[in-house]
Amino acid sequence: MIKYIKTVALAALVGFTSCGEDFLTAYPTDSQEAGGEATKGAIEANITSAYQILLFDSYADYQYNSIVLMSDLRSDDIFKGGGDAGDQAQLYRLSQLDASPRELPGGLWNIYYSGLSRANNAIIATENAVDVSEADLARLSAEGRYLRAYFVHWLWKFWGNIPYFEEDLAEPYMAPQYTADQIYNELIEDLDYAIEGNKLPMSVGATEAGRATRAAAMMLKARVVMYQQDESRYAEVLADMAEIINSGAYELMPEYSEIWPRDGEFCAESIFEVNHLPEGKDWGAAWQGYGTNLPAFISPNELNGDDLLSGDTTFIGGWGFGPVRPEIPSIYEEGDERLAASVNQFEEGTYTERFQNTGLFMAKYAAREEYNDAPYTVDLNYENNLRIFRYAETLLNAAELMGMHGVAPIDGLTAQWCLDEVRKRAMDEEFVSIPASEENIKLERRREFFGEGMRFWDLVRWGDANQLTENIEEYSSVRTWEDYKKYLPIPQSEIDRTSGEFKLEQNAGY
Repeated sequence: MIKYIKTVALAALVGFTSCGEDFLTAYPTDSQEAGGEATKGAIEANITSAYQILLFDSYADYQYNSIVLMSDLRSDDIFKGGGDAGDQAQLYRLSQLDASPRELPGGLWNIYYSGLSRANNAIIATENAVDVSEADLARLSAEGRYLRAYFVHWLWKFWGNIPYFEEDLAEPYMAPQYTADQIYNELIEDLDYAIEGNKLPMSVGATEAGRATRAAAMMLKARVVMYQQDESRYAEVLADMAEIINSGAYELMPEYSEIWPRDGEFCAESIFEVNHLPEGKDWGAAWQGYGTNLPAFISPNELNGDDLLSGDTTFIGGWGFGPVRPEIPSIYEEGDERLAASVNQFEEGTYTERFQNTGLFMAKYAAREEYNDAPYTVDLNYENNLRIFRYAETLLNAAELMGMHGVAPIDGLTAQWCLDEVRKRAMDEEFVSIPASEENIKLERRREFFGEGMRFWDLVRWGDANQLTENIEEYSSVRTWEDYKKYLPIPQSEIDRTSGEFKLEQNAGY
């Protein structure tokens, strides 16, 4: 089935300046540049151009930029791996909490600023709308705000104090630098706009799979508010989670392992995901195509064996990055079905061991047979969809807000019920209820979302990041956590491109 995201991506290829220019350059359509009116078709073209950026966070700008990997490398779940420490050295420095202004994975900066620029164009188009129904205009404007918030929230989490703009920029295409708290306020404004007034549907059908929903905006608001630790809004977020739960629009898949293969794409549990397709990306074209490189990146090198944990025979080899830390299997209880769906283990001798090898690999997005029929550049064009928001997160957000932060229960929900729902699916016949304590809720999030790029951000917002300090000589991982490392250094190349009143100020500690 042709999903919505491919349809919009195809439309976006017509009439837009390509990405990769100055990161603060906004590219309006000709009619908008002249102050002209925007028809529904023009607005949709701008919206689709913004959606297309979702396809670029594994390889674009001639860099590997998987948001999952970039997030998890700083956690205590995986190592960097690959050929050696110098293979993608900027990723090794990231994993060692030692990124510098000149050596860091800066591709995400360009990707998400391109997203901001395109989302701005979409919003500007809605403000110049003609002959568009009130309902259509409300939905399209809310989609533009959601997408802008999604792109900016990643810039905010990685860099904190960043340039921000909502209008077309005149030369020299610079914008003022906001503080992290100011960016938070902008995010909340966009997300409240997207959520309020039922502009977006709570869910969509198969023909619109991949399109933003009210539930997706609520989930993004939850991540932003909880990362900011804005207790004044916790009750709002819990009310949003309760609304999603009680809407009946989403439910947990019966089997955890069913979520990750092709048949699990846009399943009943999926609130928002990116629809990758096995075509179009190429080493020589930094901003095109629909596929993802993540499966090749994280799969063991020259694999010729079957997964020992799940018995799955469909996994194939890749480059051997992101090996799973050896202690991860022990975080799961006996009988927890999430282990086999989250971690692959291959027999010694069935793959080529690489740097920081543990014998364990990330399974959810691993390379599989027949998930890539690209006629060229196979490693860039896997079709594994990126699951961004799942209903399980809705339940565990609610459990955390009530069980850890003391928010009053709402609409019949309790922290215990929410935690039990997630554990029942994971444990099946082995299910035993455990108290909805802080320790148990934190552990359940780690088990449920392993390999989905959430662990590092959870540790930071909980104030638990000190446990990232380590000296593990066996795996060449020696690092020290300091609070300023919450943010990466702003790329020196971007600082050098600004001047005068718009001169970027480096983050503290770098």
